Amino acid sequence: MTQAINSDLINRSAFISAMRSVASSVTVVTTDGPAGRHGATVSAFCSVSADPPTALICLNAGSRIAGLVAANGIFNVNVLPQGATDIAERFAGAHDGAIIDRFDGIECEGGAAPAIAGATVLSCRTVQEMHSGSHRIFVGHVHALYGGVERPLTYLNGAYHSVVPQHIPCE
Repeated sequence: MTQAINSDLINRSAFISAMRSVASSVTVVTTDGPAGRHGATVSAFCSVSADPPTALICLNAGSRIAGLVAANGIFNVNVLPQGATDIAERFAGAHDGAIIDRFDGIECEGGAAPAIAGATVLSCRTVQEMHSGSHRIFVGHVHALYGGVERPLTYLNGAYHSVVPQHIPCE
């Protein structure tokens, strides 16, 4: 099915430039099951609802991780702690030429999908999937939580950053 292009949409590069100015937590989505194990760094993750606890992720439709999440029906969202840029880069594919398994040497905890040690982990079962543009959107009910970091690694304007709390004086 061909999707009509709305001529009223902004230019792609202008959209990308604007989105670079939006800070986001750095997450690694992992999955495991009959279709296989894999993980990838993603920035498109958010909560959907607390009743029931629900989160969503957006994955490039042509990516290996999207196919495996769809086939396995489960995923973990690993919100990386600040200082975990090496893990973010590993799962972004920066070292794929030098290592065979992205999980090699990365400490993971139990569960149906790998839970990266030190991360805040939301363990989800897929309840809905849809396509939008170049991406597949997976909505999952959160069935388990692991860890919990106070300060996540963030990404803004092409670089990793740390969250710095702002002091608000009491009156």
